[in-house]
Amino acid sequence: MKQAAVFLDRDGVINHDHGYVSKVDDFEFIEGAIEAMQQLKKAGWLLVVVTNQAGIARGYFSEQQFLSLTEWMDWSLADRGVDLDGIYFCPHHKDYGSEDYRIDCNCRKPKPGMLLEAAKELGIDLTNSWLVGDKGSDLLAAKNAGVSNRILVKGQYPLKAEELQLASSQVSSLKEAVSIILQDER
Repeated sequence: MKQAAVFLDRDGVINHDHGYVSKVDDFEFIEGAIEAMQQLKKAGWLLVVVTNQAGIARGYFSEQQFLSLTEWMDWSLADRGVDLDGIYFCPHHKDYGSEDYRIDCNCRKPKPGMLLEAAKELGIDLTNSWLVGDKGSDLLAAKNAGVSNRILVKGQYPLKAEELQLASSQVSSLKEAVSIILQDER
């Protein structure tokens, strides 16, 4: 039987988006984010991080640096009772980087590749899942994957009217998003 998941963008939802975060010293969890993820895990949700990481393609940091930071984040969360069920990232950009990374892939949001791959690998029921993101590309990727529950964390990025319409709800934090998700379960 397939299980529903909550897909989370990383920068701007889990941690403060300081622009191309690639070092532990620059990684700062948003207040309340860890507790929000703990609530979701206690309620039985799968938690899957889906994150564009164009800084790899642009040469700002290496894929290994990203993986090291991700391992630190994953262990930091696990130490606090949050076991992520999956972490998917896109290192590509169609306009920047070496041949290995300068491609028009299916995984870079707004394309649905990361969500579809997670659904296949983890047995996720996309129609009953949620996405929490802070950009229009997050919301569009969820729509393109068949995820109808899409929450926008309003942050530092301006959004167009058509992007705002993709959100089922708009909130100021992951903590607020979790209240909506858990209330919807009842």
